[in-house]
Amino acid sequence: MKAVQYATFGGPEVLELVDVPEPQAGPSQVRIAVHAVGVNPIDWKLRSGAMGGELPRGTGVEAAGVVDEVGDGVTGVAIGDRVFGAAANAAAERALLSQFAVMPPELDFTAAAALPVAVETATRCLDLLGVSAGQTLLINGASGAVGLATVQCARGRGARVIGSGSPTSQDRLRSFGAEPVVYGAGLADQVSELAPDGVDVAIDMALGGGIATLVQLAGGADNVVAIADFQGAQEHGVRFTGGGGEDRSWHALHDVAALIEQGQFTLPVAHVLPLSQIAEAQRLSESGHPGGKIVLTVD
Repeated sequence: MKAVQYATFGGPEVLELVDVPEPQAGPSQVRIAVHAVGVNPIDWKLRSGAMGGELPRGTGVEAAGVVDEVGDGVTGVAIGDRVFGAAANAAAERALLSQFAVMPPELDFTAAAALPVAVETATRCLDLLGVSAGQTLLINGASGAVGLATVQCARGRGARVIGSGSPTSQDRLRSFGAEPVVYGAGLADQVSELAPDGVDVAIDMALGGGIATLVQLAGGADNVVAIADFQGAQEHGVRFTGGGGEDRSWHALHDVAALIEQGQFTLPVAHVLPLSQIAEAQRLSESGHPGGKIVLTVD
C-alpha cells in the first residue's frame, strides 16, 4: 500500500509517498481504508526532528475511513462501518485505530477526520478543570480549531463560555456560542465587564503571555490549564497539558458524536487537499495561520 514517510528529519520536502506493508489489526484495534487525514502541528514538529525518534517514520495522527479489519476484543463496530479516531501513521491508504467512534450520519469523511485531536484536547482540558453546568469558563485564544471545539464541548456541559480572539474573530466566536472579547491588553477589563465576580476556570490556548491575567480572573493557578505556553505555565504554577504521557480523554469521540447528532457541534475545515499535497498542507500548518483545520483526502 501507499503511505507517506520521511527517512530524514527536515522541512516538508522530506515527505515521500512510498510502498509499505499493510498493517494488521491487533487486539482492540480496527483497520480502516483511509478516506481523510487531519493535519496537526505535532506532524511537522515530529518531521522537523524537534522531538527525536527513529527513522524512517510515517506521519498523521487522526483519520476517518471504513473499517476493513477488526481485531480481537473489539465490540460495537463491524467491517464496513464508517469510523473516525486517533491513528499512528494515518497518512496512508490503510491505518490502525485504537481509539475510535462510529461516524454520525451527518458527517462526511473530511469533517470527521478534523475532529479527533481537537475534541480530545478540548475535553481533556475540561476534564482537568472539572467543568460542569453553571460554571463560567474563560478560553484565551478560542478562535482556532481546538478553541472552537472547547467552546462547544463546554456549552454541551451547560457552562457559560467567554472566549478571546482577534478583533476580526468576534462574530465567529459568538456564532459558536462564546461571549467574545479581544485578547491582549485590556482582556481583564473586558472579562470583568461580562463577569464582575471573575470566572470559575480558564484555559490558555495562546502564546501571548496571558496566563497571569487568567490566574487573576480565575482566582488562582489551580483553576487554570494551559496547552501552548509551557514557560508561562511553569512561571505561574499552572497545569500544562500537552497530550503526552498522561490520561487522554478519548471518551470525547463518543461525546462529540452525540453532540453532532443533536445539532450542537460543528468544526469548520479551512483547507482540503489531496494526500499528494501533504507537504503543502504541513507548510500551511507550520505557518501558524492556516485559518482553520487542514484535511487531506485519500482516494
